[in-house]
Amino acid sequence: MSTAMSTGAPERARWPRLAASPHPRLRGLLPRGYAGFTEATTPRHLVLPATSSVPMVVKLADSPRRPPAFVMGARGSYTVVDGDCAPSYLELWLDPLAAYRLLGLPMDELSGQLVDLVEVLGPDARRLSEQLRETPTWRQRFALLDRFLLRQLKEDQRPSPEIGRAWERLVTSGGTVPIAQLAEEVGWSHKRLIARFRHQLGLRPKTAARLVRFEGVLGRLDERRGLDWGQVAREAGYADQAHLIRDFHQFTGATPTEFAARTTHPAGMGTGRAIFFKTGAPPLPSLAGVVRKVADAAERPASSTPASGRHLGWVT
Repeated sequence: MSTAMSTGAPERARWPRLAASPHPRLRGLLPRGYAGFTEATTPRHLVLPATSSVPMVVKLADSPRRPPAFVMGARGSYTVVDGDCAPSYLELWLDPLAAYRLLGLPMDELSGQLVDLVEVLGPDARRLSEQLRETPTWRQRFALLDRFLLRQLKEDQRPSPEIGRAWERLVTSGGTVPIAQLAEEVGWSHKRLIARFRHQLGLRPKTAARLVRFEGVLGRLDERRGLDWGQVAREAGYADQAHLIRDFHQFTGATPTEFAARTTHPAGMGTGRAIFFKTGAPPLPSLAGVVRKVADAAERPASSTPASGRHLGWVT
């Protein structure tokens, strides 16, 4: 994997052609909203950085690799996806605790795996894929996804309050709160915290904390100026720049400078490459800005969280 970046394109090289905010009851669960792609991607090898989120993809047209609809668990290292993408597909990214509630299975069974959605959700997933292909407009497809996901909300599959609090603390601290302190705050032993974290998020607490910190750094790549990586490392809570570089190697297969160079918007592109179904919306907030207790998020309206013109891409 160490040479992946020499031949692969990073996932942030992809921009959606269409985007929409989900139903208000789902916005706390899908902070990046929906994205629709209408053209095949150019790269045949796409590098997917490590992530705490759970992506779900439904193809609207066939391609030779990967199932018609699939989901990928949270992962603590980057991966490379090979092969041409589908000409058209839908993509959404689930908050890790939202995935536990919506998919209805222990998340450690999904960690780092790309799995046929039918194997996770059964015949309902096959019907969803068929209905989305038969639906003529993007607006109707996004509405169909809303209805499907609202039906999937499982009252008996809520994350435990302790894990909800622990995840919120990780996110609001930028991943810097010590895990021992986290266990003490929720009243659990270190061993129990690790076991329940893996069950409900698919990651160990320490890995989740590192990913929260790393994802905060990724948000800095949208700044249209040169970055002082030493300063970025200090502000994000890394011990030093070397520590930041080590995490980048594990999570992206590249140094911060190499990764940033491959994910910069082409001149003049900005967010104009996406068509939004909601206009005048603010920029996509940081991870800390959208964190909520997932146990409550589906029960109350949330503030609008629009899909960004810089959605993470996917090759299918």
